[in-house]
Amino acid sequence: MSKLIAFNKPFGVLSQFTDKGSPTSRPTLSGFIDCPGVYPAGRLDRDSEGLLLLTNDGKLQARIANPAFKTPKTYLVQVEGEAGEDALDQLRGGVQLKDGLTSPADVTRIDEPDLWPRDPPVRFRKTVPDCWLKVTIREGRNRQVRRMTAAAGHPTLRLVRWSIGEWTLDGLEQGAWREV
Repeated sequence: MSKLIAFNKPFGVLSQFTDKGSPTSRPTLSGFIDCPGVYPAGRLDRDSEGLLLLTNDGKLQARIANPAFKTPKTYLVQVEGEAGEDALDQLRGGVQLKDGLTSPADVTRIDEPDLWPRDPPVRFRKTVPDCWLKVTIREGRNRQVRRMTAAAGHPTLRLVRWSIGEWTLDGLEQGAWREV
């Protein structure tokens, strides 16, 4: 029977069950999820937080993770500086990165979301303002949202994936998981 798990991945946790590539032990999914036979459907960088889906169904895993299916992924993104309409329009139109032009993103400025505190906290600088964006992409390039905001002149300070397709973090505490 197919199983699908939604996990609210904390900052600093690897999107895999083991850490073979490091001489020091870094936190992995095995410290949070005790459900044999499931594997991540896509990845979320170690320094990103939020929704990670895991499944034991290879076809479902491909449907979620493969960019050909254009599954929307929505992120809440804290960026450096006050992103104005020019920067938002640049993101909405697609951004030229080293690996090519991105597809257009859905981008809006939002009020600071009510999220759990990040550990460690984002470095605060009195002289440098920040703002929050809601960014939805339908691709899945490596560190894509971070590279897009940097190219638009607003480096990412905090990145939280809120949803993948129909699945969201709504009501899921940091470090917790539920079967969906």
